[in-house]
Amino acid sequence: MYIRTTEIQGEPAGVDDGLRLVREEIFPAVSAMDGCVGMSMLIDRGSARCITTTAWSSQDAMQASAASVRPLRDRAERALGATSGRYVHEWEVAVVHRDHAVPDGGCARLTWLSGDRDMVDNAIDMYRMVVVPQIQDLDGFCSASLMVDREAGRVVSTAAFDGPDAVAASRALAAGLRERVAGELGATIDDVEELEVAFAHLHVPEMA
Repeated sequence: MYIRTTEIQGEPAGVDDGLRLVREEIFPAVSAMDGCVGMSMLIDRGSARCITTTAWSSQDAMQASAASVRPLRDRAERALGATSGRYVHEWEVAVVHRDHAVPDGGCARLTWLSGDRDMVDNAIDMYRMVVVPQIQDLDGFCSASLMVDREAGRVVSTAAFDGPDAVAASRALAAGLRERVAGELGATIDDVEELEVAFAHLHVPEMA
């Protein structure tokens, strides 16, 4: 399984219009493409930072969709009032563990790490054996996933919860895990974000 993420910096006034466009027009169009297995959108309403994700059954399907997705991405940028260039990246899905679907009002914590190529396989093992067992029993836990870019030596984890209170309650544990994992991997913590799960229709199967 593979995903394509698009990061867009918009204007707060454009968030609702952008979300409406994704729900009513972009999601149906992307879902009809061969190999698409869903879409999600994470947003920070205060800063209007948005991350849209499309999931694909294979790398070939993801790459074949590039030309068709581009004009849809352009429309989303205009609706969101994009203030800077978008950032598009492609990832391999390495781990997915799901307890239940993310409800309305759900939130997610994203953690971005980078290192060398050897770090990626070690990160996958640590995520499966250390991170997921530690967070899966937390109150409000919905799902956890890890995406990797082996060539670039980058990984991003997403832990989704029922709402902002559950995310807040997990911060101390998450911070300790993050420092431990990064230290053992020799990786750099590039960023940590907490975002609203505004649209969640990814149908990626369990990959524990």
